[in-house]
Amino acid sequence: MSERKVLNKYYPPDFDPAKIPKLKLPKDRQYVVRLMAPFNMRCKTCGEYIYKGKKFNARKETVQNEHYMGLPIFRFYIKCTRCLAEITFKTDPENTDYAMEHGATRNFQAEKLLEEEEKRIQQEREDEELNNPMKVLENRTKDSKMEMEVLENLQELKELNQRQALVDFEGMIDRYRELEKREREREKEEDERETKEMLERALVKRLRDSDSESDGEEESSKGHLKQTCADKPTDILTADKAANLQGTSSGGVKRPKVESWEKSVGTLGGRGALSSLVVRKKPTEMDKKPNREEASTASQSDSMASTGDSADPSKCSVSQNGSSSLSLLGAYSDSDSNDSD
Repeated sequence: MSERKVLNKYYPPDFDPAKIPKLKLPKDRQYVVRLMAPFNMRCKTCGEYIYKGKKFNARKETVQNEHYMGLPIFRFYIKCTRCLAEITFKTDPENTDYAMEHGATRNFQAEKLLEEEEKRIQQEREDEELNNPMKVLENRTKDSKMEMEVLENLQELKELNQRQALVDFEGMIDRYRELEKREREREKEEDERETKEMLERALVKRLRDSDSESDGEEESSKGHLKQTCADKPTDILTADKAANLQGTSSGGVKRPKVESWEKSVGTLGGRGALSSLVVRKKPTEMDKKPNREEASTASQSDSMASTGDSADPSKCSVSQNGSSSLSLLGAYSDSDSNDSD
């Protein structure tokens, strides 16, 4: 099987390349090439600016009867991007550049003009020295004198730089370290001052809070005193319980509520409003001779009431109520005996 991509072709033994007819093409034949604009230009027809690097499909041809040191010169044809006017330029191997020929104008280039002026001056000088030997001597003297001046100026600049270039690197490093140390100390002092101010503010706030708490406790104690003063006079009998409860409440425990039955309502024998509810009966002959047992029991109950008054006010009130009830029972029994008689 033969190769798919054949690189070598078969030449028969009787092949004669001289018998192949030559293709005769005109010397000014044009080729289509792809190129970029070599410089900035402006169209003469519409004034459109064409910048360097703009791509074109150009036609290329060889310029007839123009050569530079055996090198051919080529001409290129492009069209304006706006009005499609034809613009031509050709190569310039002498200046290694391109030369505008027709259809547009090249934009101003100061660098190229400066180079052209320098070349012109150099060419004039060479022409003068060619026919005048004294001019050559003068030019050499001027050049040597100018060279000496340039060297002197250069030496002065070097000495000036050496005088000004004496830099103490160790001193610079030491100064930088000192500045850095001062900066750290300043930052440390600022931090300490800020912390101190924060602590002072916290202390003042704590003192204010404690003062407000003490004021609140004083107000609560005053309110409690007013409340105790507003109670009934008979509540003095339960003063011990109230003192104990107040002590626990000041310690942080909630004060329990005093129920109504724990408060004293007074005695029947006192001078209060309840003493008018009982009417004592006048003693009779039968009452003058009481039984010894009743007298002993009455005396015992009175002694217990007198001794227990300071210990427990509630017991005192109960004993007094008991004695008053005994007196009431005796009065009722006397009234019943009189009715029976």
